[in-house]
Amino acid sequence: MALESCLRVSTPRPHCLPPLFSSSRGKLVFSTQKVGFKKSVLNSTVSLPSGVAYRKSRFVCNAREAVNEVQVVNDSSWDELVIGSETPVLVDFWAPWCGPCRMIAPIIDELAKEYAGKIKCYKLNTDESPNTATKYGIRSIPTVLFFKNGEKKDSVIGAVPKATLSEKVAKYIDA
Repeated sequence: MALESCLRVSTPRPHCLPPLFSSSRGKLVFSTQKVGFKKSVLNSTVSLPSGVAYRKSRFVCNAREAVNEVQVVNDSSWDELVIGSETPVLVDFWAPWCGPCRMIAPIIDELAKEYAGKIKCYKLNTDESPNTATKYGIRSIPTVLFFKNGEKKDSVIGAVPKATLSEKVAKYIDA
């Protein structure tokens, strides 16, 4: 799934690009639809309808951005992903209709990328997973909970600046 969202084939620039391609840099950009790739595609010639061919294509993947995004957790996966985690965990309790939740979503995404490998970041939709939200007394959203060794350590309620969340994350990484 991560490859589907970041896959680009980098190729030498041909003398003329067929109308099929709008890129002047000579890159083929595959859509994010489910497409299967065989090993033979990795270092092969791509034939185009106009007869122009690209030689020796190679994959260039920005998988780090795709993989380090905030993952979804729900009632059924909570124990395995959050409670069972050996690394500190940040969980964003949110709902799609919540404006402040949408405001801090990019901040949570940035934190997930900045602290990749040091913390795990998850989102829990309170409308779809009410049991977990009730268990932890979530009354207002957005609420961000911090877990370490399966225990709730801290919480932040409301849309707060990135610095506030970064402070909390640093506190549990270093401890």
